[in-house]
Amino acid sequence: MKIIIIAFSALLTGHSQDVIQHPEISWSFFGKAAEMNCSHRKDKSYSQMYWYIQRPGETMSLTIYTPFGGKPDYGGLSQTKYSASKEEVESGALTVNDLQLNDIGVYFCAVSKHSDVISRRCCTKNA
Repeated sequence: MKIIIIAFSALLTGHSQDVIQHPEISWSFFGKAAEMNCSHRKDKSYSQMYWYIQRPGETMSLTIYTPFGGKPDYGGLSQTKYSASKEEVESGALTVNDLQLNDIGVYFCAVSKHSDVISRRCCTKNA
């Protein structure tokens, strides 16, 4: 049996202690799923959540954008591979299904007050 190890981290420029991701490290078997949860202690105006991945030897890239009260933007990624939810302003979850070697990496969660969803660029104003 082969095991895939995934590390998680939280981002919020200048305030990373306000964003909590759990578990911090996860491992699962090939073909299985890994779920990560993210929550924050910012005010309710921080309703946008972003999921990034940084694979070994690569730069970090935006994977999924999840607004509270809206549908996740998978940016063309398979919704059978990734599943994101954000049922509360302060928290959300990402599941990576059918784990394979190319899923190994560090997954980051970030929150912001607003975003430019069309171009998938973050335009946050730090508090």
